[in-house]
Amino acid sequence: MKISIVTNNSGTVSEFILLGFTCQKETQSTLLMLFSIIYLLTIMGNTSIICAVWSSQQLYTPMYTLLANFSFLEICYVNSDVPKMLANMLSETKTISFTGCLLQFYFFFSTCASECLFLSVMAFDRYLAICQPLHYSTIMTHSLCINLAFFCWVGGFLWLLTPVILLSQVPLCGPNIIDHFLCDLGPLLALSCAPVPRTTLACGTISSLIIFITFLYILGSYSHVLRAVLRVPSGSGRNKAFSTCASHFTVVSLFYGSVMVMYVSPGSGNESGMQKFITLFYSMATPFFNPLIYSLRNRDMKKALKKLLGGLSQRFPKVQKK
Repeated sequence: MKISIVTNNSGTVSEFILLGFTCQKETQSTLLMLFSIIYLLTIMGNTSIICAVWSSQQLYTPMYTLLANFSFLEICYVNSDVPKMLANMLSETKTISFTGCLLQFYFFFSTCASECLFLSVMAFDRYLAICQPLHYSTIMTHSLCINLAFFCWVGGFLWLLTPVILLSQVPLCGPNIIDHFLCDLGPLLALSCAPVPRTTLACGTISSLIIFITFLYILGSYSHVLRAVLRVPSGSGRNKAFSTCASHFTVVSLFYGSVMVMYVSPGSGNESGMQKFITLFYSMATPFFNPLIYSLRNRDMKKALKKLLGGLSQRFPKVQKK
């Protein structure tokens, strides 16, 4: 692999080298195949949920509308970093421009912030459905659901504007080597020519705020939900409530458990191997498992997916006969 420190005439870094996974070629090939399969399955799984929701009138409810938006967000999430990671595993130079690095950082962490907001809104939806069932239809209207989804999308991308602006002003004069597979906050701040305590503090505070505020809100919502579910007499209603909430809380645990380890203190991590593993987990594993968790534990979703697959299987033989 060709590694060189690239600077422009003004002495600032114009491109970075993402080292990615430094291992033997045989291991690289195995990882490339594994990551490619996970990436394709993630896209297919989340796309199938979107198609199932929009093809089934039974799923025209706020919960599944939010789930369809969440699945589309997961597709955007994995596309913000995985294609570049796979391309770099095939490349000798493994470079990314300064602008491309900032854009990757912005889109990756904006979708991450939007995911925090979506998980909070989905917890709010379950809280209303289980704790205030008589008022659910009057509170969670279609209009409110659309507005909440819009808030999650816009809020996540607005939240990361300040960190990306601060990062663009960090003095970088070399080296330009990032020991990671994406443009992460900690490795970028570590390349600064001079100490940037204010930028580190601001970025750390902003990232920690959205993580802790949304996580505490989700915990509060589900504490009320759990109390309400335990009051319900044993039966199908109680089991369905447990199943739906368990699916959501499993996704919350997977996502927040890994994110909190990394971004509560973004400039402090020194073990690059652990950073890569944790980042890989929440950037690839959680979007991969989410469709499985939501579809396998949800009867309505399983019915809609079977109906969708049945419709597709009836169409393909007709195409072949023609």
